[in-house]
Amino acid sequence: MGRKLQTAEHLRPVDLARRHGLSTQAVRNYEAAGILPAAGRSPHGYRTYTPLHAYALEAFLALIPGHGHGTATSIMRAVNRDEPQEAFRLVDESHARLLEDRRTLRAVEEALRDLGPGAIPAPDDASSTGGVFVGPLARKLGVGPATLRKWERAGLLTPRRDPRTGYRVYAGADVRDAGLVHQLRRGGYRLERIAPLMARVRTAGGVEPLAVALCDWHARLAARGRAMLAGAARLDRYLRESDTWLRDRGDS
Repeated sequence: MGRKLQTAEHLRPVDLARRHGLSTQAVRNYEAAGILPAAGRSPHGYRTYTPLHAYALEAFLALIPGHGHGTATSIMRAVNRDEPQEAFRLVDESHARLLEDRRTLRAVEEALRDLGPGAIPAPDDASSTGGVFVGPLARKLGVGPATLRKWERAGLLTPRRDPRTGYRVYAGADVRDAGLVHQLRRGGYRLERIAPLMARVRTAGGVEPLAVALCDWHARLAARGRAMLAGAARLDRYLRESDTWLRDRGDS
């Protein structure tokens, strides 16, 4: 059941909004979305908020950096429906995703260390011809054409198609990616573990610039973990204040 809260101290929508640089409409929207408990009403029908609403708003805004807007919204809705276990489950899921991202980062770093310098071969005619077809590339790597097609279906390679023949054409970056995938497969890496690495290689523009991207990835994961801690502290404060409010009024 949702909570409609009133205490001796009444706050206007503008009072909550000003504290966080929000518009009064944003505060009303948050209430309508279930992020804040339902407001009380003055004798003239105006919304009245309480310090508990302020704690709820602080908790929501603190949850966003670590969990994202959607999850933060779901967490607050669960709390305000008196479903704390659902809120805790959502928090746990976010932490599980963060842990999985850390594992992926570790796998990427291990994969790059396993490659070593000069591990990725390049067909001699890749740059001079603007690309190579599947057969020559497969022979250069010592794999079958079907293997390259399998890697493509897994999203690890993205060759273009020749507009006249429809044949796959592997440009320089595709050759690099194929060599990288080949080395990782030889090292025992499964396709699902290789996929995040290939996405990072493409984003970084190659293997060499990936070191900078990995440092940034580390920093973003650390910031996300720190933000989750901050959000948890604010959420805990809101829960404690809410429990105190209910206990003082004999509603718990």
